[in-house]
Amino acid sequence: MLNQREILIIEDNPADVRLMQEALRELDPPVSIHLAGDGDEALQFLRREGRFAAAPTPNLIFLDFNLPKANSRELLRQIKLDPRLRLIPLAVLTTSSSEKDVRDAYQGYANCYLNKAPDLDGFFRVIRSAAHFWLDVASVPLDIGP
Repeated sequence: MLNQREILIIEDNPADVRLMQEALRELDPPVSIHLAGDGDEALQFLRREGRFAAAPTPNLIFLDFNLPKANSRELLRQIKLDPRLRLIPLAVLTTSSSEKDVRDAYQGYANCYLNKAPDLDGFFRVIRSAAHFWLDVASVPLDIGP
């Protein structure tokens, strides 16, 4: 039997969340999608705290790099410094193509930096391609997470 495939989306924009869910709905085998609207909620989920005590370890994290309520760079740093979380592939997702932002993401040990395409087909293609790569193509340790 195939292990459950879990994706955590850390995104504050409800429209982008809906688009990502729609893009990921087509994946085969299917994935379970979990949502965190800010950095605090994401860390609680990843650390299995409070209402997230039974949360699964995601196989992939999509992180919006421009969360207004929390510093996405600090969240990235906290995830990648935590020995229980650092091996989870993390894709930064943003509208910015700034060289500084790209550098900040990779210096924070993001696994990839993805631009949110301005058109729907492009957006879906980016999300599906990243999910396919990290879930179906790349080899990652089986014992990632807490």
